[in-house]
Formats: sequence, structure tokens, C-alpha cells
Amino acid sequence: MEEKIKFLIDKLNNKHSLEQEEYKYLIESRSEEVADMLRTLAVQARKEIYGNSVYIRGLIEFSNICKNDCYYCGIRRGNKTCDRYRLTKEEIIETADEGYNLGFRTFVLQSGEDSYFTDDILVNIISSIKQNHPDCAITLSIGERDKESYKKLFDAGADRFLLRHETADKKHYEKLHPKEMSFEHRVQNLKDLKEIGYQVGCGFMVGSPYQSPETIAKDLKFIEEFSPKMCGIGPFIPHKATPFKNHTSGTAELTCYLLSIIRLIKPNILLPATTALGTIKEGGREQGILSGANVVMPNLSPVAVRKKYDLYDNKICTGEESAQCRSCLDKRIESIGYKIVIDRGDIKEGKF
Repeated sequence: MEEKIKFLIDKLNNKHSLEQEEYKYLIESRSEEVADMLRTLAVQARKEIYGNSVYIRGLIEFSNICKNDCYYCGIRRGNKTCDRYRLTKEEIIETADEGYNLGFRTFVLQSGEDSYFTDDILVNIISSIKQNHPDCAITLSIGERDKESYKKLFDAGADRFLLRHETADKKHYEKLHPKEMSFEHRVQNLKDLKEIGYQVGCGFMVGSPYQSPETIAKDLKFIEEFSPKMCGIGPFIPHKATPFKNHTSGTAELTCYLLSIIRLIKPNILLPATTALGTIKEGGREQGILSGANVVMPNLSPVAVRKKYDLYDNKICTGEESAQCRSCLDKRIESIGYKIVIDRGDIKEGKF
């Protein structure tokens, strides 16, 4: 391994920071040897803070109706073949109750940007779940709203908000989204969420169309400077009913490489091994954990709607009952020497 790479890895491990050009060099210099070194340091950093614990988030995908037309997404407005659905308040609350009985202590309420779900409706859902399960955390992943709306949902009891920035490069953002969507607005939303008091997560797709080592370096620098509590990254997987249907998928290898780097940027971050990672490669989520991730997000949505929340092709775990899904994941995680814990899984603060 060349001296410059060793120097950069050592700097990242000790300072948790690189210059943007140094991140770019680290990405361009990816090899099995470099990946092994980063992986070893990332796992060491995570174990010092979280041990062998892996946190579970119960994902409730409550609507696949979306006003946006993002070019990469299977539930985009322009996909006329998408079988749309919307869970009722009662169905969402029942799903959370079932998840609680299965040991989940964080629920991720995720949807397309569906205007049916007004502030009042969401406040009612959030406060009802919190009333039933005061020891639980609620994460929202519902896209862009105004600051006043975010504040109402926070005051109702939402703890965390996951809003992927998708890319930290404005020109790249504009190649992935229609003109009515704004890179500046997305970044402002993230700042608003942080200011309100949410534990905020950002993230991006690995191997998205038009991505380059330079744009990934910008993503890593953005994550370093924004300092999120969570970061969701997973491989880009094309969907047959989008403009990007013929583009090449991202890879598990580069995703895991970047998971290790992000762990070293922010050692205490909550870092999911995503369903997309498990979809692109058999055992992908386990590889993610072995690369520095410490969160998994099994699907709690009613089986009748799981296939309909179709962000990308060939998504795994769409036919399993929640109990099956939980049991399967427990075994998979235990097989690599880790354990799923029944815990809200809050970020561990400190001088990391």
C-alpha cells in the first residue's frame, strides 16, 4: 500500500476529517487491501462505542403516493403503473403495536410526499403511538415540508428525521431531480430540522447515475461538516418504470467501503446496513455490519402493501410476516457475531 494512502487513512482515523481532494483520492485508490484496512479501523471504532450491539428500527411504509417525480424512484408521480395505497391511522397504529410486541423500540414512519397527510393527521398519529409506547422513539422519513410543519411534528413527539440529501453536488442533484425540486431547499430543510432539535439523518445513493469520485468526495465532506446523528447510504438500484431503468446498479463493495469511511468520519454515528444493500448482494446487510454499520431496518408494513412500496426493482423481504422478518434478521446478525438489542438505540454522545 502506498504511503499516501496509509497517511490519509491514519489522518482520517485520528482527526475524523480529510480535505475534499483527499476523500476523492481515497475513493479513487480503492482496493481490497485499502478496504480491509478501513474496515478493521471502522469496526474497532464502532465497537469502542457500541460494542457488538445492532439496533433495529421498525419500518412502516404508510403511503406510496408522492407528488415528486424524482428520476430514480419507483413511486415517482410519473409512474402510471404504480399500484398506489395509503394506510389509515388505525392501520399505522396497529402496525406499531405489533412491532412493539416483537421488541421494536423505534418506529420509522416513511412515505412518499403525500399531501393527504396534513400536519394535524400526522400529529394525531405520532401522539397516539407515543401515548401507547412512551419508551419508544419515532423517526420520520416523509420528505420536504416547511419549518413550521417540522416543528409541529417534533412537538407532537417525533424524535428523529431522516432526509437524504441525495448528493452534495448541485449539478448532480439537478440531473437526478426535475426542475421544480431545489438542491438549496433540500439543504435548508436539513438545517431547519437540526435547528428544531431533531436527531437528523442525511444520506445518498451509491453509484447513482452521473455520480463520480468528485461528487462522492463532496458527499463525504458534507457529512463531516453537517455532522448528522444518522446517515443512510445504499446502492442505487434501477427501477423498470423510471428514466434510469437502463443505468447500472451501484455495488455492495463501494457501499461497504463508504460505510467504513463514514464510521471513521463520525465514530458514534448511527449507520444502517440498508435493505438495498441486502437486495444488491446476498448477505449484503451482514457485510454492512462487518464494515462499520450498526443499524438494521426490517419492514413492519402489512404484507399486503409491501410489494407496492416499490422504490427499486427486486426489493427483498416483501413477502414475509413481521415476526418472520425479525426472527430471520436476528439469526443473520448472530451468525456474524453481533446481537440485536431491544433499545431505542439513541446516539451515544461524547468526544468521539
